[in-house]
Amino acid sequence: MPSPPLVPDDGPIDIEHLGRMTLGDASLEREVLAMFSAQAASLLSMLATLPPDVGALVHTLKGSARAIGAFAVADAALDLEAALQNDSDPSRALGALEEAISQARTAIDAFLRRS
Repeated sequence: MPSPPLVPDDGPIDIEHLGRMTLGDASLEREVLAMFSAQAASLLSMLATLPPDVGALVHTLKGSARAIGAFAVADAALDLEAALQNDSDPSRALGALEEAISQARTAIDAFLRRS
């Protein structure tokens, strides 16, 4: 089931959701976004080889994405989880996840430059 945004979709990161999760602490928002961006890049690199713990890695990414309001990343991770569980070819889902992460990281970079 897709993760519904709690507010209207304004881009790859739901800034209002992030604000609620960080209690409006701008410094914490920047720290969490920077950590997510690094984590997402690292996990995506690991996922490319479909390691034995791929399910756990995707699940971690999905939870982290939901926590910061990167709902498209969470939904793409969910699709990859489903493909893996159904023994389907994960390449399409992995490509969609890669695109969602790229868009989220671009938005995060822009956010961090502004603040």
